[in-house]
Amino acid sequence: MFLKNIGPLELVILLVIVAMIFGVGRIADLGGALGRSISEFRKEVGKPEKEKEAKETKEEADKGTKPAA
Repeated sequence: MFLKNIGPLELVILLVIVAMIFGVGRIADLGGALGRSISEFRKEVGKPEKEKEAKETKEEADKGTKPAA
């Protein structure tokens, strides 16, 4: 694949071209949007685990409060 041969000089050239096309301010906005998207994704991926822990904690609390038959 062509990505194996990309070095630091090629990355700098690519960043300069992108900056000329989009402008520096627009790139900062895109970076911020990407960061927010990643944090939202991580938060949503972690929800099932948190919900499972909350459910287990509730079940344990319910076991201690139920009267014996």
